Amino acid sequence: MAMSGNPPNGTPEGAGGSDDEYRSDEYRSVVFDEDFVRAARLQEFSAQERMGEHARAVRSRSIWSSGGGPPKPLGGSGGAARQGRIIVLCIALALAGAVYMGLRNPYVPPAGAPAQAMSSTVVPLAPSEPVPGGRPADLYAGSPAAQYRIGAAGIAFPGVRRTRHFTEEQVQTALTIAKDYLVQSSLDPDVLSGAASRPVRVLLDPDQLTQFDQSMLAPAGNGRHAVTGWLVRFDPARAVVADTRVRVSGVLTAGEAAPNALEVTSDHTFVYAVRPATGQPAAADGASLFTVRRELRLRFDRDDLMARRAELVSAYVMAGPQACADDPAAGFRPLTAGAGPTTTGPAASDPYASGSPRRTAGLCGVLAPAATPEQGVSPAP
Repeated sequence: MAMSGNPPNGTPEGAGGSDDEYRSDEYRSVVFDEDFVRAARLQEFSAQERMGEHARAVRSRSIWSSGGGPPKPLGGSGGAARQGRIIVLCIALALAGAVYMGLRNPYVPPAGAPAQAMSSTVVPLAPSEPVPGGRPADLYAGSPAAQYRIGAAGIAFPGVRRTRHFTEEQVQTALTIAKDYLVQSSLDPDVLSGAASRPVRVLLDPDQLTQFDQSMLAPAGNGRHAVTGWLVRFDPARAVVADTRVRVSGVLTAGEAAPNALEVTSDHTFVYAVRPATGQPAAADGASLFTVRRELRLRFDRDDLMARRAELVSAYVMAGPQACADDPAAGFRPLTAGAGPTTTGPAASDPYASGSPRRTAGLCGVLAPAATPEQGVSPAP
């Protein structure tokens, strides 16, 4: 009688007597346990899944699937290589993220707001006594400008310190740009004569260029478009500079106006030797002094510092001797040597007139006697 599990006629002749004889030596140590089955790359579909139309018998299992995690291959080299590729991929992603965040740097301060329109006030100073004349050197020696420095040397830097949001180097840059602006707008001979304005224009924030150009083309004493608010210019029909060695004295101060803006305040007095522009060539002793006090506020955001430009916020200017009746918006009109004190007030203003009224109408000061040189008065031509 055949035993259960054996062939009916017994074991065929020549066949092994046990299952071990059918196993290859390389599989003798393999145990087909539950972990091995879950780790298999191919998984057999269930009977119900195979009943569907065009159904496949098996499906491939990804190493990312949740069914048991990554496969455990028979050999250790394949698993190590796959783990190495995963580690390299993770490192590459981490480096890419670090580079992206570094380039994007969320801590870079936002760009500054657009530059505001410049506002200016220009006040003529009328003489209270005859205007002294003489040689420029003698006039300077007898005036309060005797100890002033010549030209750009009179524009000195203060002690430079960092602020809460700006480095010491950035503060130094702002002061340097402010000095450049003062030199170009107050000392350049072509700017003083009205022959050029570009040396000043290139130092301004682009948002203010339209206002600047309008001021040069159509000057007006409306607090926005006075040429003499932007720079120092003499009416070429009235006076010319007799000595290029302009005397200068004043101070610069720097501070933080906002977390993204520095502000430099300039308060300087410029003293020019001028002579009449018309008539016979002036005699050597026919010069006179003309004094301009400029108080400027210049603002710089980080873009301005990088581009080496400035935003002129405001200008308060006093200049004399000149007549109160003359409008200084287009250029200063000095009263030259021998001119007597003026008693005529500012030009009359008609509140009923159409158009833009002169905002500075009625603004006029008197030049203090102490501000005039201690020299004899040359006779008027």
